[in-house]
Amino acid sequence: MPDRDHDLVVYGASGFVGELTAAYLAGAAPAGLRIALAGRSADRLAAVRSRLPAAARDWPLVAADSTDRAAVTALAESTRVLATTVGPYARYGLPVVEACARAGTSYADLTGEVLFHRDAIALADAPARGSGARIVHSCGYDSIPSDLSVFLLAERARADGAGGLTDVRLVATARGGFSGGTIDSMRAQFEAVGSDRALRRVVGDPFALSPDRGAEPVTRQPPDAAPPARDRDGRWTAPFVMASYNTRVVRRSNALQDWAYGRGLGYGEVMGTGRGIPGAATAVGVTAGLAAMLGAMSFGPTRSLLDRVLPAPGSGPSEADRERGWFRMVVDATTESGRRYRATAAGAGDPGYKATAVMLGESALALALDGDRLPARAGSLTPASALGDVLVERLRAAGHTYEVTEA
Repeated sequence: MPDRDHDLVVYGASGFVGELTAAYLAGAAPAGLRIALAGRSADRLAAVRSRLPAAARDWPLVAADSTDRAAVTALAESTRVLATTVGPYARYGLPVVEACARAGTSYADLTGEVLFHRDAIALADAPARGSGARIVHSCGYDSIPSDLSVFLLAERARADGAGGLTDVRLVATARGGFSGGTIDSMRAQFEAVGSDRALRRVVGDPFALSPDRGAEPVTRQPPDAAPPARDRDGRWTAPFVMASYNTRVVRRSNALQDWAYGRGLGYGEVMGTGRGIPGAATAVGVTAGLAAMLGAMSFGPTRSLLDRVLPAPGSGPSEADRERGWFRMVVDATTESGRRYRATAAGAGDPGYKATAVMLGESALALALDGDRLPARAGSLTPASALGDVLVERLRAAGHTYEVTEA
């Protein structure tokens, strides 16, 4: 790769999560790593830089509008790695990911949008393979804890000679709110599928992100939105809002690694709501609320009403609220031999903001600094298939928990 002006660019640094990611990198990046901040407005970028720790005060600023293909191309060609928080990605992201793929620039984003991810694969996978770029989608709470947990489960089962994974289920618990960007991404996807049955079928396909749909096994997959239920140990569960995206990322990871998790993998995600009557009541409330929100987003007039009460893009909770947040995901797996394992992924900080800034920041640092230790893959990848154990190691060092035990 020819010499570049920057080692790492944070694109969208003037947005809420972009600034959090830049602040994290100011403390986590080694001295000498050439980091720049990019976004539409140089003035807003300068204001962000003035609020960052002293280590970032001399970072260069690059003004680049995502709708200006020449500017985006120049941005991609100026850096070895680009981490972008500019969403909704279906609206703003395709020129960025294509430019990185063609320039040989490794890329990380925070998308939770099936349609964008699928379009990005079609647009960028072949050019990235040719240029050697690692295009890594979903490097935040969606979908790193899910993706790395199943990766570690399969790795442990393989080391123990226990065979492939069969029944795998993640139970998510967290304290934190929806980010405005997540809401805006959901809104954009509902608008896209509202009048297009073909797109609705894509979103509903459990293997929508597979690199080879025809080669996928016929294993029955758990539903994306199961009704409230109680586990054998008394825990109540409800649908998890990101299950319909995270599960597809995990299945893509399996296929990209030649179905290393097992061709009989059945993977589902739910939200844990607690035990007893309070847990049951919460499960019913979450299910009803989620159904109401998704129904309202599916209909134009009610979608407009939701815009008045849901978080706006670029907004977020206070620092105190971000600090009080946390996430914990417990993933139980059965193997072909009948042995059972449990993975736990957990961390402090609001999952959609503080924890996500850590995940995106460490993903970008892995791409910038650990290339010789990463799997020898290029193209449109997932966190597990692109970064694997290296990212696990980095996130553990950053204070997150990733562990596997035999049940």
